[in-house]
Amino acid sequence: MWNGTAFDLSGPEDAPVVALIHGLGLNRQITWHGVLPGVSSRYRVLSYDLLGHGQSAVPEGEVTLTALSQQLVDLMDHLKVERAALVGFSLGGMINRRVALDHPERVSALAILNSPHEREPEAQAMYEKAARDSAAGGPKATVDAALKRWFTEEFHAQYPDTVARVRQIVVANDPANYAAHRYVLAAGVTELIRPDPPIDAPALVMTCEHDSGSTPAMSWAIAHEMAEAQVEIVPDLRHLGLVERPEVFAEAVLRFFEEAM
Repeated sequence: MWNGTAFDLSGPEDAPVVALIHGLGLNRQITWHGVLPGVSSRYRVLSYDLLGHGQSAVPEGEVTLTALSQQLVDLMDHLKVERAALVGFSLGGMINRRVALDHPERVSALAILNSPHEREPEAQAMYEKAARDSAAGGPKATVDAALKRWFTEEFHAQYPDTVARVRQIVVANDPANYAAHRYVLAAGVTELIRPDPPIDAPALVMTCEHDSGSTPAMSWAIAHEMAEAQVEIVPDLRHLGLVERPEVFAEAVLRFFEEAM
């Protein structure tokens, strides 16, 4: 723990650094459990909890995409990490893009996983309204509908304990902090559309075929707005394909890093 941020370091101390950034309502353990062993066998891995998530302290100031990106930059400064490859899932894939825009010298590569991008105006307004409204009901009000979108029906049937664990983690979030982060997830994409100049770090953009909130079209749009990016669409899976089939994501990320770093 440092300055309210809970984190772990694993892997060879002299290897290039990879930072793992989880998504809304989750924590570093549940998100990266299946990915960490493979990545930490080759890289020095920094995994941490977002503000007010997992074991990290609830922030005192406003939650913004810049504040979330600064949390990582400050942690890197504390650990004397000059540059890192940033792997971000969902909201984490917005945070790593914000870091790359504001601190390009700190980023060696990006892996943007199941992360949203530009929406039609009506959809954007709907997402922002739903995020504002979530402050009243808290995460418990929306988690069951979300879980249906996040996992395939087969995974629900075969691994109910994992689904229940994810639900438990999401529901345990502080309602106000959850709503603030959900609003960043909804509204923050407007900061990232068509950046000028474009992000020039090599990037891998991945999502799942049936991810309704971070669609394949969004991944292609992200990649087209970057200087150097490749796209990979995982068939069949939904938003939390990273938890359902972590080996697919680990293999793709490691393959990308071998080429890019």
